[in-house]
Amino acid sequence: MTAGAALVVLASAAPAQSPRVGSVAPEINYKTLEGKRVRLSELRGHPVVVTFWGSWCPPCREEFPALEAAHRRYNQTGLEVLAVNQTSQEIREAHVRKFIAEFPVSFPVLLDKVGSSNRTWQLIGLPTTVFIDSAGVIRQINWGPLPAGELDRGLATILPTGKDPPG
Repeated sequence: MTAGAALVVLASAAPAQSPRVGSVAPEINYKTLEGKRVRLSELRGHPVVVTFWGSWCPPCREEFPALEAAHRRYNQTGLEVLAVNQTSQEIREAHVRKFIAEFPVSFPVLLDKVGSSNRTWQLIGLPTTVFIDSAGVIRQINWGPLPAGELDRGLATILPTGKDPPG
C-alpha cells in the first residue's frame, strides 16, 4: 500500500489557512484517558511531537511503536509527545482504551471528542504528525503516514543540537 493510498482523508482539499511551518502552533487543550487536562502552551520550553490519529487507522497503528521508542529515547532531553485521538460519537472511548492496551505508551493520549482539532489544525487526513520546537513554532508537518526516516528527520528539526540521549 502506498503512503497516498493509506492516507485517511478527512477533507477534500488542503485548507487555505492551515497551520504552517514557521508559525506558532495552535493550542491543544484536551483531557487524557485518565482525565488530566493537557495544554500544548504549557509545554513551551520543550520540543513536542503531536500525532493526530484514530484507533481505526492502520497507518496510525504502524506509527505508534516508533513514536513510543522516540519518546523513551529522547524524553530525558526534554521531548514531549502528544497523541490526539480523533474520538467521535461513532468511535467510543472504549476503542481508544483497547488500542492503548495493545500499544502501551508513556506519553499522554488526549481525547478530542468534538473534532475541534480537525477544525483548528485543519487536518486533511490521519495520521498527521507535527514537530514543534521549544518556542512553540511548527518546524515540520507530515500529512499522512510517516515515510521511513521521516520521524528522525522531524526530530532533528526540534531537538536541542549536541544533546544525545543518555546510554
